[in-house]
Amino acid sequence: MTTSIFYIVVGILTIISFIKDKTKTKKALKIGFNSFRKLLPSIIPMMIGIGLILSILSPNTVSQLLGEKSGILGAITAMVIGSIAFMPSFVAFPLGANLLSHGAGFPQIAGFISSLMAVGVVSLGLEIKYFGKMTAILRNITALTASIVFVLLVWRLM
Repeated sequence: MTTSIFYIVVGILTIISFIKDKTKTKKALKIGFNSFRKLLPSIIPMMIGIGLILSILSPNTVSQLLGEKSGILGAITAMVIGSIAFMPSFVAFPLGANLLSHGAGFPQIAGFISSLMAVGVVSLGLEIKYFGKMTAILRNITALTASIVFVLLVWRLM
């Protein structure tokens, strides 16, 4: 329902923009389409991989690994996977929702998503190159600490 409302609002705003300035709207839509087209080669394999993983892992397996009863070990597992994995947020959030529907627990998914978005084991080499070793490591330690605090908050509140 919320998604439908969002699409309707975006459609209406696009029409208003088109009425106001056709050239700018066409240019913006073209830029958006080109950005989407450039992202597609990396999105498609990621979506296929996620689909395969979710089809191989039964809801029971997901529940055992990341379910509420998996406890602190499940949260740690989720944070390790999130720290190592590399995917954009527009793929990560739907994946988190899908894992929740397959029996994963809220604290575990909170740890997965927060460490996925904040901790960058895969990108650490690049971070060290641009920001220096100490800054990159300190940023990742701070991000991991924040993820742990976030998991504990969700655990307490849920």
